[in-house]
Amino acid sequence: MKLHGILLLFLYAANGFSQTAEEQVLFVKSRLDSIETFQADIKLHVDISFIKMPDKEALAVFKKGEDLVIESEDFVLIPKRGLDLSFSELFEYPFMVVDRGEVEGQSTSLLAISILPSDNKADFSVANLHIDTQKQRITWAEINTKKDGAYTLRLTYPDSQAILPTKLDVSFEMDRIRIPLNFAGSDVSIDRKKIREADQKTGKIRLALEYRSIEKTQ
Repeated sequence: MKLHGILLLFLYAANGFSQTAEEQVLFVKSRLDSIETFQADIKLHVDISFIKMPDKEALAVFKKGEDLVIESEDFVLIPKRGLDLSFSELFEYPFMVVDRGEVEGQSTSLLAISILPSDNKADFSVANLHIDTQKQRITWAEINTKKDGAYTLRLTYPDSQAILPTKLDVSFEMDRIRIPLNFAGSDVSIDRKKIREADQKTGKIRLALEYRSIEKTQ
């Protein structure tokens, strides 16, 4: 009987979906909140039909409670909303969690949830997330903002323990985030005819991150 009880306890602990969706979100939030600072070298590839730009490099500097800072000696096309790796905007104000059930990931089942802010001060209307409940981290997000349209994130991590991704795919609505293309460098080619003719101006940016440092609370 004792062995049977231990086995049941193990199966319960191993099953991430035994926890409620709200508890799973709070687990993820707690892990993200543990990140105090980080610095990461970024390699950026732009995949936008009407923009030709060579791959760029930049430095991302994050301090908890502050906006992410992107430093580069060159013009870098980055929608800064898509680089909120702490997902702080989702948790800044009170919110509700809706359980959308399981979805299939690449190697495991994921929990699909929606976050709905309950305070009008929030900058977004709804965020849909896929959470790896075993590793307690977000693998995909679709965030609908009030002013800058919708954007999606696909996050890839280097190992099972990592909190921060090393690869990030960001898709977004070009005409809503107001990127200052007039200030693009001489090595950036913009097909303005294609911009005018495009029914929906969407963009995709792929980021590879190599962390110089990560500081966490103990």
